[in-house]
Amino acid sequence: MLATLTGLGLSAAAGLNAFVPLLVVGFLSRYTDAIPLGHTWQWLEHPATLTILTVLLAVELVADKVPALDSLNDTLQTFVRPTSGGITFAAGSTSVPVEAPPVDDVVGQASGAVVAGGAGPVWIAVLVGALIALAFHVVKTLARPVANTATLGCAAPVLSAFEDAVSFVTSLLAMLLPVLVLVVLPLLVFAGFLLLRRRRRARALQTGAGPAPGIPDTGGGESGR
Repeated sequence: MLATLTGLGLSAAAGLNAFVPLLVVGFLSRYTDAIPLGHTWQWLEHPATLTILTVLLAVELVADKVPALDSLNDTLQTFVRPTSGGITFAAGSTSVPVEAPPVDDVVGQASGAVVAGGAGPVWIAVLVGALIALAFHVVKTLARPVANTATLGCAAPVLSAFEDAVSFVTSLLAMLLPVLVLVVLPLLVFAGFLLLRRRRRARALQTGAGPAPGIPDTGGGESGR
């Protein structure tokens, strides 16, 4: 149960920022004893991996805060964020606290079925994580242009910073206190629902505003005759 919550939280965070949860998993595994990774995912804590992810995160932090460029970045991230979600779901759901029984035992008996059970379970975990991350990515991608248009681009850096913070906090909670994912995840889903609803209303207003100016003109022409 806790392993699944960890995977859910990490993949949801990846839908907002692809590199934050990967770095959280890698740094916690490398520099603390709290969350040891299974053998399959230990490459995430390698110094070269952490360096590359840090550089990519720096690029993401800048690109996602510039109006217009943020939409292009979201398009490019369509494949990156689901990939990150799949990796973090599988890696996070097979990690266990140091106080638990030996990793090999737990991995073989319960959560580790993803690693020890063959390629099938691994790909199932990756697929589930990818789909969750994709769902959050789609909401983010659809909502951002509406916010930018309504605020003349002023909302881009504010929303981006908020999304980065949510991704970071969610990733930490998923790794250290996965039970709280039961609180955070529904809030994220509800926020996404509100954003999509606001986007639908904005599009409806734009569609309804088109023919409106023509109506007075037509009526005026007929009355003049």
